[in-house]
Amino acid sequence: MIRIENVSLHYGAAEILKSVSLTIPKGGMTALIGPNGAGKSSLLGLLARLQPLQTGSINIDGLPVNSTPSREMAKKLAILRQDNQVGSRLTVKELVGFGRFPHNRGHATQLDADMVDEALKLFDLSDLSGRFLETLSGGQRQRALVAMAFCQDTDYLLLDEPLNNLDMYFSRELMRLLRRIADERNKTIIAVLHDINYGGGFSDRIIAMRHGRVVADGSPKELVTTETLKTIYGFDIPVTLIDGQPVALPFRK
Repeated sequence: MIRIENVSLHYGAAEILKSVSLTIPKGGMTALIGPNGAGKSSLLGLLARLQPLQTGSINIDGLPVNSTPSREMAKKLAILRQDNQVGSRLTVKELVGFGRFPHNRGHATQLDADMVDEALKLFDLSDLSGRFLETLSGGQRQRALVAMAFCQDTDYLLLDEPLNNLDMYFSRELMRLLRRIADERNKTIIAVLHDINYGGGFSDRIIAMRHGRVVADGSPKELVTTETLKTIYGFDIPVTLIDGQPVALPFRK
């Protein structure tokens, strides 16, 4: 379980997060949505200790993120950042293998090799395993980065805009795969998403942020309504039901 209590974040005079409190149970898939500048990535960064806590507390399975040793936390939680900086002369297989570092500290075992191979197959990267990252398309590179985070084999997987650079086919396939990973492997996945319909179609829960605060929290059927989406995004968004699933139509006048 992730417990976030009264977390605020400031950059100089700018207030990025404002007294955020959330409890996220173990297991399943949660979509974190909201307009640009809502504080979604900042919240994920605090969860993953990419920046220090200023106020409040965050605990993951009872472990405080601000004081638990990094090696222990790296076996509990993995993150895909928006701004991953990786060497272009790495191969896809080498990149995915980096996900095993918290477990093997650079001394790979057969178990590590097997897990890397499994991740390459799951994310449809086996044919690209020997390619250098600089030769990949943006979408291929993005899938490799998600595979690296998955290969860390943590209970919690934080994904900041995992659909970046992916076309419609691979966006759907990745969300299907993440849903399967959450269900079959009892992983807890929290993903920052800009497409509300992917969030509604694949997640158990949607947490919506605006101006650094949580403004809505519930199931897709509860949140994907014209009234709630206006609270989140600031304009009327028609919603229709398709096979019982609410679908937002932001392109409609």
